[in-house]
Amino acid sequence: MEREKFREEATEATLLFIIQDGEALLIEKKRGVGEGLFNGPGGKLEGDETPEECAIRETEEELKLAPEDVEKVGELEFIFGEDPFQFVHVFKASGFSGEPEETEEARPEWFETENLPYEDMWPDDKYWVPKMLKDEKFLARFYFDEEGDEIQSHEFEEPRFL
Repeated sequence: MEREKFREEATEATLLFIIQDGEALLIEKKRGVGEGLFNGPGGKLEGDETPEECAIRETEEELKLAPEDVEKVGELEFIFGEDPFQFVHVFKASGFSGEPEETEEARPEWFETENLPYEDMWPDDKYWVPKMLKDEKFLARFYFDEEGDEIQSHEFEEPRFL
C-alpha cells in the first residue's frame, strides 16, 4: 500500500523513549491498548499538533516529566489482517527535567538497555528497539494477524523522513 494512503487510513500515534546512562525509562501501561506491557510513553495525535509535540505531551501526561533533546528516530507501520492499524512516529530523548511519577495510565521503571523486558513488550519491539538503541534510523512495517496478536511478517526500508 502506498505510504501516504496508509497514513490517511491508519491512526497516527507516537512513542518516546528516554535513554540515559545506559538505561531506558519505560512505562508499564495500566489501561487501554497495551495494558500490562512495557513501552515508551506515547499516544494518538490530537488536533493539529505535530508528532514531536504529541510525543512530548504524552510523556508529560504519562510520566509528569519533560523530555529534552528529542529526536525522531523511526516510523512504524502496523497492519492488522488487511487493514492499516497504526502509523507510529518513534522519538528518543537523551534528557529530561522533573522526576518520573506513576500516573493513572502508567508506572515508570528504568531498565538497562542491554536487558530490556522484551518478553513483556509488544512482539515487534524486539526487531526495531535494538536499532533505536544503536542510533540507527528506521522505517519498519509489521503485518499482524487480524486480531493483532501475532506477527505474520515484517520488513525494514530506508527511512524517508531523514
